[in-house]
Amino acid sequence: MIIAPAEPHDVAKLLAFREQAAAWLRGLGSDQWSRPYPADKLLATIEQGTVFMLRDGHTTAGTITLTPDAEAGLWTADELAEPSMFVNKLTIAREYSGQNLGGRLLDWAGDRAHRAGARWVRLDAWTTNEALQRYYLNHGFQHVRTVREGGAVNGGPRVSGWLAQRPATSVDHEFSDRTPTPERLRFAA
Repeated sequence: MIIAPAEPHDVAKLLAFREQAAAWLRGLGSDQWSRPYPADKLLATIEQGTVFMLRDGHTTAGTITLTPDAEAGLWTADELAEPSMFVNKLTIAREYSGQNLGGRLLDWAGDRAHRAGARWVRLDAWTTNEALQRYYLNHGFQHVRTVREGGAVNGGPRVSGWLAQRPATSVDHEFSDRTPTPERLRFAA
């Protein structure tokens, strides 16, 4: 399988991918990703070079966003002073479930973050999705804390505030990596 940067023409596929994942999650009783994601915001992240596609021939098997930018209000100033990269929107097509592609994408993210000079790979997960939290714990992440206040709607409870991290390390993820060399992170010493 090949991992490569997403391209602007991938927006429709990524939006459909997210809708499929949301439907699957609804079937499990979760409201995660129930709100549609704005296409213009997705296109902006693609143009920034932070969205990556896992391709099996002409089929999209998965996607991951890896960015040096943390979501506002989650991480402390001391944590933000540490070189880190942040995983978002990890999604695997249902027909590829059970093949550990999500775990391998997390390994790829850790390897890419390491090559960029990051100390940590960090993420936030849906606060009420305990199965997803266990998934990340089983893939080497350590729970940091759960942020419950400061949600985007009227300052209400944050729905994606379960924070976790693991060290960024060089790992053989076994993908054919067609992504450009990551830019080195810039942090004050």
